[in-house]
Amino acid sequence: MLELDGFRFGSFAGLAADDIGRADQRPPLVLIHGLTFDRRSWRPALTELETIDPGRRAIALDLPAHGDSPDSISYAMQSLVGRIHDAVVAAHLDEPVVVGHSLGAGAATLYAAQYPTSGVVSVEGSPRIGDFARMAQSLEPVLRSPGFDAAWGRISDNVFRLGEVSSEVREVVHATSQARQDVVLGYWQDLFERTPADLDAWTERSSAAVRLSGVSYVGVFGQDPSSEDAAWMRTNLPDARLIVWPDSGHFPHLAHPRRFAQLLAETATWGRKPVVARAHR
Repeated sequence: MLELDGFRFGSFAGLAADDIGRADQRPPLVLIHGLTFDRRSWRPALTELETIDPGRRAIALDLPAHGDSPDSISYAMQSLVGRIHDAVVAAHLDEPVVVGHSLGAGAATLYAAQYPTSGVVSVEGSPRIGDFARMAQSLEPVLRSPGFDAAWGRISDNVFRLGEVSSEVREVVHATSQARQDVVLGYWQDLFERTPADLDAWTERSSAAVRLSGVSYVGVFGQDPSSEDAAWMRTNLPDARLIVWPDSGHFPHLAHPRRFAQLLAETATWGRKPVVARAHR
């Protein structure tokens, strides 16, 4: 491992990672960035975490074809979750709390549906993936064309909401985001190839598995979820805790790194809880 700015830098199962802390009784943290970003986007919060919850074991991964991780044959979500699990095993982490931003939030939820975890922190995750897929499918022709850069710029302007955040946050976003056409198309493979109804059913099955596992689930948003998203959460993850930090755009963890670190510190007591079966009337 190479020490870098207080972080150990290494690789787990082929994925580059920042690695802090040491294993103890607290569940470790695995942090998954969003599409086009890299592990550096977690450093402000992890730096704060070290002052609030010292020595907490955490790894922030670079997803395939992001940051210092190499390209991959497949970027489909199921393949991605498998790669994350390989990294978790290689890092000798036991039932981590999985933290994900944007696309990484979807990966965190799917991970918790398939592998032992102590909980999920979803940052600006979209629960109704079918609607997002319809948008992506409508833009597929231009995203595959020489007009990709302009199209991606319009998408990111709409999604990132950088007008709501400080200049410091905007600087970090620009420094940690790189949109490659082949990579974006690869990560959106599921959106292009599966129907919106199929994708919605997939996320509902995953959420059901998380719900039945009894682990804690927190969703952090930079604005109030839509009425449709809120209804979806009440139906599919009724015990989830939803937090809104207004005026933080698509990046609550960057706009409020200390507050986010405090939330991560709270997860030190998380673990699997027995699920009490509800009587059917």
